[in-house]
Amino acid sequence: MMDNNASALITKGETIHILCYGKPVAEITPLQLEELSSPSWKKPALRLSLNGISLSQAIIEERRSGK
Repeated sequence: MMDNNASALITKGETIHILCYGKPVAEITPLQLEELSSPSWKKPALRLSLNGISLSQAIIEERRSGK
């Protein structure tokens, strides 16, 4: 469990490195504001197209034609 001092450092924007036998094994960093705004699955996605038609439409047409 993390102590209050470590929690206070993270709240202030500090990064904490976790060591095991003197070697770094983990890093605890504060969240960035853009990470808190909305989950990535809610952000607009890249629209792919192939020869002027959407990629999903091209896949549907390919499946119908039996290729």
